[in-house]
Amino acid sequence: MHLERPKLKGGLKLLVLYLLRESPMHGYAIMKELEERFGIPSPSAGVIYPTLAGLRRSGLIEVVGGGKREKKTYRITEKGLEYLEQHRDELEETLRRMRIYREFRNLGGGELVKAFRLLFERFDELSEKQKEELSKIMKDCARKVRFTVEFGGD
Repeated sequence: MHLERPKLKGGLKLLVLYLLRESPMHGYAIMKELEERFGIPSPSAGVIYPTLAGLRRSGLIEVVGGGKREKKTYRITEKGLEYLEQHRDELEETLRRMRIYREFRNLGGGELVKAFRLLFERFDELSEKQKEELSKIMKDCARKVRFTVEFGGD
């Protein structure tokens, strides 16, 4: 099981278009909205700007404003609105997954992710006693999660 952020390859395009449907924004504002509204931790410029460039090449968004010192502001085009409409089911599924991802992180999933990263980074340094204890903890946690999901807890 992989506890990283959901894969957003196609979904990211849809989320950006979804945000731009509401109002024009510059790249940094898009990154902040993705983080605040969908819980995507620190969306990187190295992912967002190539996505914006691809959407622009496809004619789904356009740049408005953006002189030499002014930030480029992106706006969805009619073609972009049509694309969103044509991919409404995929957008709804992406929004659903992002809602679940955000709630999962808020329930403590983010802490689990950090703990597992630490475990993987330091795994070779662990003693047999630590590994035995971690095995008990993980098996107990998995059992409790399954029981709570399937039967509502207690």
